[in-house]
Amino acid sequence: MVRNSMMEVIKDEHCSLTVFHDHFNRRVRIDDYRGNIQSVIEYGLRIARQHKAEKLIFKVRREHASAFLENGFLLEGKIEGYFLGSDCLFFSRFLTPGRKTSSSWVEEDEMIDKVAILKRNVKAAIPPVDYQLKKLGGQDSVQLAALYDKVFSIYPTPMNDPEYIKKTIQEGTIYFGFDYKGEIVSASSAEINSFYQNAELTDCATLKEHRQYGLMKLLLLQLEKELKDMGIFCSYSLARALSFGMNAALHQLGYSYRGRLANNCLIFDKMEDMNIWCRNLAEDTEE
Repeated sequence: MVRNSMMEVIKDEHCSLTVFHDHFNRRVRIDDYRGNIQSVIEYGLRIARQHKAEKLIFKVRREHASAFLENGFLLEGKIEGYFLGSDCLFFSRFLTPGRKTSSSWVEEDEMIDKVAILKRNVKAAIPPVDYQLKKLGGQDSVQLAALYDKVFSIYPTPMNDPEYIKKTIQEGTIYFGFDYKGEIVSASSAEINSFYQNAELTDCATLKEHRQYGLMKLLLLQLEKELKDMGIFCSYSLARALSFGMNAALHQLGYSYRGRLANNCLIFDKMEDMNIWCRNLAEDTEE
């Protein structure tokens, strides 16, 4: 699967921007910036329009929030502690009418209400002995790609490409999975930002016939342990807003709901909203 996306740093005499051109999901994301804040905003808008993006997303420091509000951006959510302990605010501009409209928003609100009443810190079940938890490496990339290809008909990144998975491992992404009789049937990863010391728990997939054992919760707990051993305590995840199971699992593990990114990416069979969940791994979640 070929995805025409790339990351680049753009500079001029007033500012510098780290830009992710995500053509597959028809969006531009500004992951970092420095310099004159008004120049940063104008540059970002110009780039998005040049590339005919439908949505422009900025990862914004709290002290710059008012500047983005004044320029017509919408605050969609936040990740606490993202920038070496300081919060990251997600501000977006929708550049086409259809991209801003979500037909399932009310249903997704109701689902969050149902998740919120669940108890936290529910102990993960112990799966049958045939399920073996293990850290995955480049040698597992073909099996991982096969898993993602079976679970997702469409995915925001080319996780059905073994070479792409190998590249992410080389760049520092950690994968854990469950092996069942020689086949990887469940997997998840932690994509680490070593500069800002945070990690996104992502690429969560379990084959349908193996979902009754709570494998994903065990994988996320193992990834958290790895992150804490590395001294990374800002952990976050973006979950499909229509997925009760994934949102419930994150809530029960102590993650806090921090907003929703409207029409954020193509996944399964359409453009979907994504819920933001974050957790400070240094804090006890007992209630």
